[in-house]
Amino acid sequence: MDTQNSDLMVALENFWNGWASARRDVVLIVCASATSWMLSKVVHNKGGLYNRLTEQIHLESFSLAECEEYVKSKGMAFTRNQILHYYMVFGGIPFYWGFLEKGLSIQQNIDQILFAKNAPLVDEFKYLYASIFKNPENYIKIISALATKKVGMTREEIIKNSGLANSGELTTRLEELESCGFIRKYDAYGMKKKNAVYQLIDNYTLFYYQFLSSKPTDEHFWTNQINTPSINTWQGLAFERVCLEHVNQMKQKLGISGVQTEVNSWYCKADADKGIKGAQIDLLIVRKDQVINLCEMKYSNTDYTVTAEVDSDIREKIQDFQKATKTKYAIYPTLVTTYGMVNNSYSGNIQAVITLDDLFI
Repeated sequence: MDTQNSDLMVALENFWNGWASARRDVVLIVCASATSWMLSKVVHNKGGLYNRLTEQIHLESFSLAECEEYVKSKGMAFTRNQILHYYMVFGGIPFYWGFLEKGLSIQQNIDQILFAKNAPLVDEFKYLYASIFKNPENYIKIISALATKKVGMTREEIIKNSGLANSGELTTRLEELESCGFIRKYDAYGMKKKNAVYQLIDNYTLFYYQFLSSKPTDEHFWTNQINTPSINTWQGLAFERVCLEHVNQMKQKLGISGVQTEVNSWYCKADADKGIKGAQIDLLIVRKDQVINLCEMKYSNTDYTVTAEVDSDIREKIQDFQKATKTKYAIYPTLVTTYGMVNNSYSGNIQAVITLDDLFI
């Protein structure tokens, strides 16, 4: 409706300011899938609709618990690990969960939805960004750049890797991608605010770049890939993203729902002079009670075993973190895994364990 010569926004402004705003029996709800249009024309309107919004409703994706509830309502019998597997591919977007078919395994469903001949979502990536953003090419350049680096990129790195200019348009595109849930913006713990990091977190988009962009021809690709190294690596990274989407559930398990917290990531380069080996921590829950939960997120098909190597890695991360940040907070190593932890000589160093069931709270 809002074509170049339609004057739709002028008409809407006149309608609201000249008639509707004076009434008490009119509620105007503006809803559109074209997020960039919504933000530029309504939310950030500088004309007649400036400061007219009463409320913004941000439509959240389903949590794991809500996906489980949906699956049960459809009469499907999937375990929580199977629900997690599908969530790692598609996230909590209800549209994607509507393609699940009763009687098929999760692997068979994924093959039928993405890899089979005439699969319903075979061209989903092409249509996804085009349906949300007008002229999606530059948005995809940002996404493609971010897909190459797991921990994310600073604004300067995005400019370098995407070929886009450093401008206000880039700022707008980053804000819109964040608003849509494709990326997240975070400040690495102890870093200056101007060095904020942008990270690609959309499950489907990351899955696309990992497995679909090369256009595999095997109609049973996903079923045939079970237990291969590439799938096992993907599961580990995808599980980390799911955990980042369920921090509130993790806090509830830890009994700190009422404690003010900040959620951060952290990284540092090696510095031999300071005795720092270099480390990356994907999730820190920094608490006002002067405790930091350093979360290690590990996907496993059985109870997870903290080996001597894993124990050493965690201790080195804590040492680097304390040296680099000079924090006085207590550091609690926290294991987030699918089923639980094996009791051994190293498990006692883990202060708290969060399992998949806890993410379904």
